[in-house]
Amino acid sequence: PVDKAFDPSESGLIGPPMSSVTSHSGILEAKQTSANPNWAGVMVHLLNRAGVQRGQLVALGLSGSFPAINIATLAAIKQLGLRPVIISSTAASQYGANMPKLLWLDMEDALKAQGFFAWTSKAASLGGVQDQALGMSAEGQALLEAAIKKRAIKFIQSKELSESVEARMAVYQEEAGAEEYAAYVNIGGGSASVGTFVGKKLFRPGLNRTAPRGTANLDAVMSRFLQDGIPVIHMVQLDKQAARYGLQLHPTVLPPVGQGQIFYREEYSPWLAGGMLALIIVLLFLFVRTDLGSRLLKIERSAKGGGDQPQKMV
Repeated sequence: PVDKAFDPSESGLIGPPMSSVTSHSGILEAKQTSANPNWAGVMVHLLNRAGVQRGQLVALGLSGSFPAINIATLAAIKQLGLRPVIISSTAASQYGANMPKLLWLDMEDALKAQGFFAWTSKAASLGGVQDQALGMSAEGQALLEAAIKKRAIKFIQSKELSESVEARMAVYQEEAGAEEYAAYVNIGGGSASVGTFVGKKLFRPGLNRTAPRGTANLDAVMSRFLQDGIPVIHMVQLDKQAARYGLQLHPTVLPPVGQGQIFYREEYSPWLAGGMLALIIVLLFLFVRTDLGSRLLKIERSAKGGGDQPQKMV
């Protein structure tokens, strides 16, 4: 069901403020901004900047908190002809995929059944605090666990966050075999992906090519990929990234596809500016080094009724 009070654009990708599978608080405006379909264009842009090539492997860490960005990422990967290996966090923050009967894993199945994408998650964790849904009700935890177990995927269970990081990296390595990943894409602020609260603050939104200062001792999936020289795309702080790429903030009407500065923008032509600068320099040279200046000034003085004839310019 679509609640226009929370989902004014009627995207169908904004969940309720609370439910039994809600992991923690979320910002409604960020979730509304995420529903813009033109995030797929942003993801194509970021993947291209990361240097990925058709046919290469890409590791994905998806979150139930931003189902719209998950879908935009999968659309970009399909368009670019990449091969994703997906690990998902099943829980979701407020206004995400936090309906008990329509979790992110359910959305994946629906998208595959309808023929949009050929891939679903290879593994999933409960998600939420410490990647273990800490603080969630027993009912909510049971619903998340049941959603994972009814699918033929690996259930990442751990008592420590470091174990969750290790388990995720093991799945990525097993799926890749002897191949290397071209990039890692993280959606949201999952504990295993970004690490502790410190990690959430240190990693830059968008493309990261090197690990930021202060993350050397931070054990997280993102830092491990960066330490191996693999670029990381970090999709957080969506309002800031929307402003960067000219996407509408928390729209009340779903924007049409192809709208935003990610597709087009006004720029000065460097060739035209350079050509005009060269022309000005040539004219100044002629004015100073020839009698052109003298002639022009003489004509101006004659028009004013005489006066001393100007000297030739040196």
